[in-house]
Amino acid sequence: MKSLITPHTRHSAALLSLVLAMSFFSCEPEKEVQRVRFGLISDVHLPTMHDSEVRIRAFVDSMEIAQPDFLIELGDLVTPAPQYQSLYDIWDGYLGEKYSVIGNHEMDGGYGLEQVLEHRKLERSYYHFEKNGFQFLVLDGNDKRTPDEKGYRNYIGAEQQAWLRETLSRVQGPVVIFSHQSIGPLGAMHNGEEIRQILETHNASSPESPVIACFNGHLHYDDARQVNGIWYVHVNSAAYFWMGEEYEHIRYSEEVDEGFRWIKYTAPYRDPLFAVVEISSDGEIIIHGKQSEYVGPSPWDLGFPETDREAIRPAISDRVLHVK
Repeated sequence: MKSLITPHTRHSAALLSLVLAMSFFSCEPEKEVQRVRFGLISDVHLPTMHDSEVRIRAFVDSMEIAQPDFLIELGDLVTPAPQYQSLYDIWDGYLGEKYSVIGNHEMDGGYGLEQVLEHRKLERSYYHFEKNGFQFLVLDGNDKRTPDEKGYRNYIGAEQQAWLRETLSRVQGPVVIFSHQSIGPLGAMHNGEEIRQILETHNASSPESPVIACFNGHLHYDDARQVNGIWYVHVNSAAYFWMGEEYEHIRYSEEVDEGFRWIKYTAPYRDPLFAVVEISSDGEIIIHGKQSEYVGPSPWDLGFPETDREAIRPAISDRVLHVK
């Protein structure tokens, strides 16, 4: 019997097989890209600035329009002092999801950590929450290195380190860390290198749930740098760069200076600074920041040292960061 299979039918059969194979694979569900958006502000220092109310109000109003998944302030917002409650109420009045980090200035005026936690409605100063498949860890850099240590602190102690290791061991999904003091290479954390080692050890053993970024305030810097696969992002102050008493300069008026005696030691930003951050599970971090200018002379006009000049600017820079 003559074969019914011809070169043409063989070609058609092969093409049909290819089409069927492509159809099969195209039916496999693609891995869904997860995304999260959050509003971010740091170091408002209510009420160091005479226009603090304007600055925190501008942030809250903008976030009510942007509608991110949550807000977070990275510390040094305000103490629990009753005379500042009306300023804090602007932040607290935001009806969406919001979180706080404890800064070193939250305890100014003789307030203790327990009073600050009660004021912020927090059970403790370090904690974990989840949003859209992302894991967020809030750390407290105000632990004591020694029982009798006085003044401002920049340390994460053994108990908190144990919590950090345990929490990292059980979370599922990309991890983002918030702190006030920096645990990155450009920072003031006394044991930052030790904390970074904990994060890097976790990433080596749990590549499916890596720490991808750490956001901090405190230094009033605008900076982002990647170290061993983790981004360390400095979020600039909403209000000013602190210079110190040797760079005293009257920026506004004698009347303002009389009521707000710390302003003359700062380089204030004309506009309030804050950001919206978007993170996707395919490894992209987008920071939508704000640009401003100094009120009066810049730090360099007053002879401020050139150290870290690239990070000292009146801005939170727009950035697109890629996770390796």
